[in-house]
Amino acid sequence: MARLRDIVFDCAHPAATARFWAAALDGYAVAPYDDEELARLRALGITDVEDDPTVLVESSMGGPRLFFQRVPEGKSGKNRVHPDLRAADPEAETERLTGLGATVVARYADHVLLADPEGNEFCLFGGT
Repeated sequence: MARLRDIVFDCAHPAATARFWAAALDGYAVAPYDDEELARLRALGITDVEDDPTVLVESSMGGPRLFFQRVPEGKSGKNRVHPDLRAADPEAETERLTGLGATVVARYADHVLLADPEGNEFCLFGGT
């Protein structure tokens, strides 16, 4: 039986998008760059991690990894798959997320539809 390995986000700016999601989610952080990874990037001609075409975000709590990869085309429509988040205080969390760069797309009775800085939609529900 298959197991979930990564949730992959196509984006124009993987490093910035990865930082947004690492800050947005409890227990997540951009994977550190070790010497081997830095050597791999240098071999590709990349000297600044901001230009890394693939950035990994890991969970310290055993959640799925998030993988951000550069793609040449821009987002052209509604996401077919999107993350659903929850927070005890969704209004406060909406403010925090918009402070990180998210935008509110729509408000519904039971959730808020937001978009990350690259336009990827996600929902925020109340609850614990």
